[in-house]
Amino acid sequence: PCHSPMKLQEPMKTVKALVGPNVLKSERCCGESGTLGVTRPDISTQIRFRKEEEIRKGEAALREQGATGDLKILTSCPSCLQGLSRYRDDLSNGLLEADYIVVEMARKLLGEGWLEEYVARANQGGIERVLV
Repeated sequence: PCHSPMKLQEPMKTVKALVGPNVLKSERCCGESGTLGVTRPDISTQIRFRKEEEIRKGEAALREQGATGDLKILTSCPSCLQGLSRYRDDLSNGLLEADYIVVEMARKLLGEGWLEEYVARANQGGIERVLV
């Protein structure tokens, strides 16, 4: 069994410790899972509308807490990342950027150049194997 700290405590506590305190959890689906958007655009559009409403409410709450500039919405799902990228122009006061939560955590923990450094080390044979 896995006993990692991430699985033993409330996930938002871990996320806030790694990313910072200005984080809100979004419970709504973006409507992009599998082929839903293609096979049932009627349902997918309604799900997207509700997600957009939640994003706007989240934006307002973060602005009230003092957040300025562009906001990020983070996920661990490839379908969500694709779907969430469609919301980038939906904010009232700035851009909404969608990204993977692990990418944001790497950026916060390792710095802005983490990906370039990782690729350089990998290309130089500095990484023998990667466990996922």
